[in-house]
This record gives sequence, C-alpha cells and structure tokens, in this order.
Amino acid sequence: MSDIAVILPDGTELSVEEGATVRDAAFAIGPGLGKDTVAGVVDGELVDKETPLHDGADLVIVTDQSDEYLDVLRHSAAHVFAQALQRLHPEAKLTIGPWTDDGFYYDVTSVDLEQEDLEAIEDEMRDIIEEDLDIERVLVDREEALEKYADNPYKRDILEEEAAGDDELSFYQQGEFEDLCKGPHVESTGEIGAVKLLNISAAYWRGDEENDTLTRVYGTAFESESDLEEFLDMREEAKERDHRKLGQELNLFAIDETTGPGLPLYQPNGKRILDELADYAKQLNLDAGYDPVETPHLFRTELWKKSGHYENYVDDMFLLDVNDEEYGLKPMNCPGHATIFDQQSWSYRDLPVRYFEDGKVYRKEQRGELSGLSRVWSFTIDDGHLFVRPDQIEDEINLIIDNILTVFDTFGLDAEVALATRPEKSVGSDEIWEQAETQLRAVLDDSGIDYGIEAGDGAFYGPKIDFAFKDALGRKWDGPTVQLDFNMPDRFDLTYTGEDNEDHQPVMIHRALYGSYERFFMVLIEHFNGKFPFWLAPEQVRILPISDDQMGYAKKLQYELGDFRVDIEDRSWTLGRKIREAQTDRVPYMVIVGGDEEEAGTISVRDRKEREAKDVSVEAFRDHLHSEYDKKRPEPDFLADEE
Repeated sequence: MSDIAVILPDGTELSVEEGATVRDAAFAIGPGLGKDTVAGVVDGELVDKETPLHDGADLVIVTDQSDEYLDVLRHSAAHVFAQALQRLHPEAKLTIGPWTDDGFYYDVTSVDLEQEDLEAIEDEMRDIIEEDLDIERVLVDREEALEKYADNPYKRDILEEEAAGDDELSFYQQGEFEDLCKGPHVESTGEIGAVKLLNISAAYWRGDEENDTLTRVYGTAFESESDLEEFLDMREEAKERDHRKLGQELNLFAIDETTGPGLPLYQPNGKRILDELADYAKQLNLDAGYDPVETPHLFRTELWKKSGHYENYVDDMFLLDVNDEEYGLKPMNCPGHATIFDQQSWSYRDLPVRYFEDGKVYRKEQRGELSGLSRVWSFTIDDGHLFVRPDQIEDEINLIIDNILTVFDTFGLDAEVALATRPEKSVGSDEIWEQAETQLRAVLDDSGIDYGIEAGDGAFYGPKIDFAFKDALGRKWDGPTVQLDFNMPDRFDLTYTGEDNEDHQPVMIHRALYGSYERFFMVLIEHFNGKFPFWLAPEQVRILPISDDQMGYAKKLQYELGDFRVDIEDRSWTLGRKIREAQTDRVPYMVIVGGDEEEAGTISVRDRKEREAKDVSVEAFRDHLHSEYDKKRPEPDFLADEE
C-alpha cells in the first residue's frame, strides 16, 4: 500500500498509509495525541476521527482542548435530546439535528410540543448524561438502513439524496438509541457537562416552504454549569440589545407586513445613521482611487444568464414579465459593473479600474428565514469591483484588506478571517479555481493574518476572503468580503490591450467594506446597544432648558451648534424627567441651560453616562464636537473618554 501526505497546521507534511484515518494520523504524530483525539478538521470540515484521509488533505487534530471540541460536544447533546424525546414521546419522528454556533437544534415531527414540555425533556437529558452511555459509531449497509427508517420519510430522503452513493452508512448508538449521522461525537454522554433547552419554533423540511412544517427545538450544551450560566446571562443581555426591539424603541426602522416581508422601512433616525455610514464608506473609496457608478434595479435576464447568476440564483430571484421579455431584480451588482467596464477600450496602463456603488439588490429568501435586518429581501451592498492585471492582484487585495481593517478599527469591532473555497455549485475550470484559491491563500499567508478555512463556502464564480464582525458580546456576524473572479471576465469577454499590443483578460475582484448596510446596521445597533458613537448618533445633542424662560437662549445655542444634529426639549417637564428621557433615547450629549448659564453665556454639559461639566464655553464645546466627529473617537476635553 502506498503512502499519502497530509498537511498539518504548521505547514509540515505528514506521511501516512493510504486509507489512514484522522485517528491514525494522530497516532503517527504521537501516542498521546492519538489517545486524546476526538475528531478532526479535514479541508476545513469537522469530521469523525475514523474519517479516511486523502492525499494533500489539510488536517487539524481535535482534542478536548480544541476550539472545535464544543461543536462536537453540542452535536452529541443533540443526540441526547433526540433520545430523551423518544423516551418520553415514542411517536416522535426525527429529521436532522446539527450543532450551531450557540448550541444545537433538532427538527422533529409527529409530536405536539409546547414550550412547557421542554423542562421534562431536559430532565430526561440529564438522566441520560448521568447514565454515561458510550457513544459508538456503527456502519450499516444501505438496505438495513432503509429498513430501520421504513416509517420515517425524512431519514429515507437523506439516505436517497445525500447518501445515494454510499453502500455503508454511519450510525451512532448510545444505549437503546441510534441515529443516522456522520458525526463527530464525544466518547460518552457523560462528557456533556451542562445542557439547556431554549425554545421551540417552526421550520420547513429542507428549508423549503413548499415542504412539510416541522417542530424545531433549540438547545445548548457546555462542558460546565458555570459556562452555561455565563452563556444564559449573555443571552439575556442579547435580548436587551436585540436590534428589532431597539429599532422600534429608537425609531430606526420598521418592517410592515402591509408593505411586504423582508422589506425594511427606514425612519428618519435610521436614515441619518445610514447616511453617515454611506459618507464614511464613500470617502474611504474615493481616497483609495475608486470611481462611483450606478446601475438600475433590474436587468433583462439575458444579462443574468451571461453572468451565470441565472443558473445559480434563479430560485432566489424576483422575475418579471415585461412585454413578453423576462427581467429580474438584481441579486448582485457585479454584472452591471462588468458591463460598464466593457463600454470602453482599456490599455494595461489604465488598470486597475475600480468602481464602487451602494447598490440595492433583491433576493427571495424563504419567509421563515427572514429576521429583522439580518436576513431580508431587499438590501444594499457597499459594492466595489476592480478590474486588474494578474500582476496587480496581490497589491490590490492588500489595499482592500487595509481598508476593511480600518472599518473594524473605526467601529471597535474585532475581526475573524476565513478563506472560503469552491462550493458544489460553481462555474469555471478546476485550474482557474486552483489558481484563484492559491493566490488568496498567498496574500493571507504573506499578510500574517490568522485565518481559517470555510470549505465550500466560496461564491459560485470564485473563492473569497470572509471577514466576520465580532461584537461586544463576542458574537460573530457575516461582514466584508474579498472575492477573486476569473470567470466573469471570461463570460463577458472583457479585455485590455497589453504592453505587447495583444488583448488580455483582466481579473475581477469583488469587495465590500461593510458587507451590506442592513446587516452592518444590525450589528452596530446590538454592538453599541443603541448608544451610537457621537458621529453616528441620529440626535447628537439635546438642549434642556430648565424653564421656558431659557427657550430663547436654547434656540440661540441650537443655531450656534448648527453643524450638528441638535434638538431642543420644549415639553413642560421637570429637568429630571428631561434628563431621563434623553438618556432613554441614548442621546450622546445633553446641554443644560438655566438662568445662570444664560447670564454667563455658558452651558452645562452632561453625557449619557451621567458625567457632567459646568461653566463650559459654547466655543469649547463646539470645538470638542468637531474634533470628536472628525476623529470618530470620543474626546477627553471636559468629560472623560467614553468606552
């Protein structure tokens, strides 16, 4: 039997026999690691330790000290839930039960479950954990597997669709329970330290609203009770920061069923924030040498067929029949930008050509998946497309990454970076994809940025570098992206004249600094808990006259601070109530004026963290505001730095 080589995280090669598993490779590294192996990450995918390796595979060994261990434990907790459910409700039919970033869920049917039923199931789960049942992987032939699920059409669907070519299927057993599953799992139920069932919702089989409606039970699991308690506390904090709740309280946006699901309406406060975000991104683009362009909301579907979007996105597109011609609302901006590039003749000296557009796009998400601003039908991408020579790729991507990291720094967000590789549905040759992935990997390696691999998560036309926002609660959200595309220039026959006077094909780079305004707005609402930085706040200063006698002075101050968004509280309330209302509205600064301030021509300043400064000159305060706005950072002149 010949040997194969696998690539370890430090870049070294490990030689193992053909057919060797993840665990075999771990033992080859060392017997201690072999014994401690729980699972593996092969080419970015978390897999069972008995998974065979292929030549050239990227391999990470997972132990109980690895970040991925919690995913494995939660996957096992999903099986514990399913076992507990069937002990209490034998009639329940199981479908799928994967782990998630926050825990796990299991979709079930043929059983009526309410929120109050979860406590009994949770108690049974704890009993199963206490029993410390071994979790064992068993291979079953196809006929036997189909027999096991004779009365479960969902599991049979999985067998006939996803596992159609497999003669042997992987099952996991624990006590009397078994489930069709690829794994990975921990060694026994006793390794699960703490569990909690969270809530119930409806879900469609395969995520398709044309299919059966199932009951989805969400839960979570941790190695210890203290970790679970910390998570539950954070979850309560997340409820308070929920952008849908704050969006309503602060009059930022609304989604009205009358106007349509997934179609946000931005109120004046929300629009002011969006305008600030757009101005900031526009300046970054102009400083980086991008030119603004604009494309319409829909095109003839001939364009989408030419770009490849039609065959890959048609199910997610809104299509219209206009005079017997088919049009589609645009799901992406890139074909329009490619068409603009194609309007002119270009020399190698002209490249790179950089376009940017805040382009509205439309994607027909399943209604059950729509959620606030995080998943909508209509959203705006701060899109940029570059047309570059092959020798310019690395420099341009490095500049893009610098701009993206500037955005993260400005908003105080941490970044997680990943290389997303070729998906199952894709266009282009193996050679093109290998070239594109190799170049993106080289840029990341040379930059020294820590990054992971998202196997199969690339765009259909090319691999990409994904940046995830990490907010104040440590949660991750999809964010900016950089995509390398050799396919669209080929489909559109884009060319430039080279130094040799011959036609050459440019490389197209897709990039966004925010990702989409909607999702980024959502992240900011929850990250800042509605307490936006001064430069973003929809109302930046509120003037609070102590009595109506100071109303004239208040209007004079509003004029003198006219470069900013300043309102006057003119209701006949006590000063205490006016202050409480401004704090509830999360206004960064309150200017308090009474008779003494008017006589001295000064102001008293109070911020939303209840810090005060008295006898402040209007000029000093105005200068302070200008500096804070320009720097996008709090200024410490007469109030301490904000967090």
